[in-house]
Amino acid sequence: MKRKMQMMLSLMLALVFVFVTACGNSNNEGGTNTGTNNGGSNNEETLKPITVRMASGDNNPSWDDMNSDLGKYLKEKTGITLKQEFPVGGTDSDMFALMVASDEYPDLVMPKGSAGKLVDAGALIDLRPLIEEHGPNLKKVYGEYFNRLRWSKDDDAIYVLPQAGVDQTYFEAGGGFQLQHQVLEAAGYPEIKTVKDYEAAIKAYIEKNPTTPDGQPTIGMSLNGGEWQILISVTNPAFYATGAPDDGEFYIDQETHEAIMHYQRPEEREYFRWLNHMNDIGLLDKESFVQKYDQYKAKIASGRVLGLIDQDWDYAEAQNALKAEGKFGSTYARFPVTLNETYQDHSFQGTGYLVGFGVGITKDAQDPVRLIKFLDYLASDEGQVLVNWGIEGKHYNVVDGKRVIPEDVQAMKSNDNNTFKKTTGIGNYLISARYGDGVMDPSGNYYTTTFPEQIQTAYSEADKKTLAAYGATTYKDLWPADDAFPERKYGAAWTLPFETGSKANVIFQKTQDIMKKRIPEAILAKPADFDKIYDAFLKDLEDAGVAELNAEFTKMVKDRVELWSK
Repeated sequence: MKRKMQMMLSLMLALVFVFVTACGNSNNEGGTNTGTNNGGSNNEETLKPITVRMASGDNNPSWDDMNSDLGKYLKEKTGITLKQEFPVGGTDSDMFALMVASDEYPDLVMPKGSAGKLVDAGALIDLRPLIEEHGPNLKKVYGEYFNRLRWSKDDDAIYVLPQAGVDQTYFEAGGGFQLQHQVLEAAGYPEIKTVKDYEAAIKAYIEKNPTTPDGQPTIGMSLNGGEWQILISVTNPAFYATGAPDDGEFYIDQETHEAIMHYQRPEEREYFRWLNHMNDIGLLDKESFVQKYDQYKAKIASGRVLGLIDQDWDYAEAQNALKAEGKFGSTYARFPVTLNETYQDHSFQGTGYLVGFGVGITKDAQDPVRLIKFLDYLASDEGQVLVNWGIEGKHYNVVDGKRVIPEDVQAMKSNDNNTFKKTTGIGNYLISARYGDGVMDPSGNYYTTTFPEQIQTAYSEADKKTLAAYGATTYKDLWPADDAFPERKYGAAWTLPFETGSKANVIFQKTQDIMKKRIPEAILAKPADFDKIYDAFLKDLEDAGVAELNAEFTKMVKDRVELWSK
């Protein structure tokens, strides 16, 4: 009932704003002239500078506070100054839970997995009427997938604009298992397909190089398991390494759509047994489950860590620091490593358009119409080129009809990306609907700078040497092809939120607490104790109600399949 009331209030609010804007812009044909392109119409009142608070669940150390080239350009063009707020002293979930508890919200939110919590609290307004009136570019970008934006089978509202690229083609792989280039070179670029291959390369190098050139102890492999990234660096790789796609904390049978918590798969027990083995032989960083994120990044930036199991966005800041110092041998190549050769990495199993994490406008927003116009401008052809390529003549030139990044700009982008993002702003404003990699704009250029030729241009000499040794031109070449597996009819299950306060959500949170205790315990145990601890882990899940949770999540997956099949 609360959600229905919120929808009605949101619609009424939107109609009021439409009326007021129409009256105020009677000489501007409904305010749709340049208004859809610049976050407001040309009249002085609409473009009056405003400061917009935006809370983001993801920290961005390179956020430029709109003092970058793009930040200044956007402020001048739209009159909007974004003030980003990030999690401080807690997780993104904690940050949004505090908002709900206080019932006070910023203008915009990028809530990641907390969107359901905000919707249930009535914090997000329905964007559908605003999009219909002021969002032609948003509707154009989402196109045939617009219906996927609806919240659920029972709620037609659009609370979040997904930020995933529409019609995305994956030209590059950012995950997998990482090894330093110098490790691979020292081993003669051996086959890296299984965990045993990966382990052997680390072991051989560390035996000959127990310390770095400056005398620091070399670390075989470090996991980012001390904070929420335990999911990214420790538990998600368990399903990739055993032939399953990323469906969050669940494994989904592709035929029946039955769901189980992925830790219940016998294959994954064997993956965690391998991590236990790596710890036993001294190749796993002993601080993997107690270190803070900054400590993890500092170790990588020191060049001490030979191997990672992570996503490039999680360690990019540290790797960029290595590049800035010219330590390219200590940066990382990426491989689709599996438990053994009977498995294939399913990282690129298709999802169709992946709705999920995105941006929403809250009930406390000072001017929803102005905000939707701003987001619509970012989704326009002009806006997308701006946020991906930058400013023509400064960050790129057009040569014979093609956008080209000058050598000095590319050098900073490739070798000192932290500075590049903060000074140019490129990559900091991908907050609205957008086309994915591989989609061309009306000029015949790609909307994004991620396409094969540009990817190869951005590679360091160490990357190029390693890839040549493996007969590849990009890291994506090492992974199974996109069409190797059937497309998932439900997209990706990690985008399905539990209803806040529901019994399933309570059980799920219990399972997360159990996992965060038992998985590190099993990995760090003596090998003889591993099975005893893993059995206790499964028993704890059972006692917490995992069977009931699996049944509820199965229903959610099947409902999604039904919703998207219409």
